[in-house]
Amino acid sequence: MRNDRALLGSLFLAALVVTSGCASTKVTRVDTASVTDLSGRWNDTDSRLVAEAMIKEAISQPWLDSYTRAKGHAPVVIIGTIANRSLEHINVQTFVSDLERELTNSQRVTFVAGRGEREEVREERRDQAVNALESTQKSAGKEFGADFMLRGTISMIEDELDGTKAVFYQVDLEMVDLTNNVKAWFGQKKIKKVVDRKRVVF
Repeated sequence: MRNDRALLGSLFLAALVVTSGCASTKVTRVDTASVTDLSGRWNDTDSRLVAEAMIKEAISQPWLDSYTRAKGHAPVVIIGTIANRSLEHINVQTFVSDLERELTNSQRVTFVAGRGEREEVREERRDQAVNALESTQKSAGKEFGADFMLRGTISMIEDELDGTKAVFYQVDLEMVDLTNNVKAWFGQKKIKKVVDRKRVVF
């Protein structure tokens, strides 16, 4: 009996080794614009679609035309803090980059660099002042000050029962007038996903 058990144990271990040795990895390249939902978490598709929809809404609202008519030029916009208040680790910078792309490509506003980017550009100007030909140097004090700041939050709610999970995301963005702190525009985008996890019964 003991020999039989030992034999069965050896066969089981051998099967595990063979199975592990036969495991393979398959990588498939897909269109970056395709929708790929594997875990139900916030992903690149959510970031891109939310940015596109919310910037499209923002530049179609009355605040933009009102400012342009009153001042005679397009407003200068900067992106402030986009806070992640969800339960997930979300790469907010990817979402910020999507917002920047949509704002810039809209050609409806003048988009200027954020705080961290400005410091890098200023350092380059300081370096030019020392090392570049005088005729090619870019002088300080000519930056465009922003008229509006776009800021917001990403929040989420989870609900789960018997292997089925509902995930609700809410993105709130607001355009704040830097002259008087008036919120010139407020936008909201919601995403709801239902994730069914298969249960394996042995």
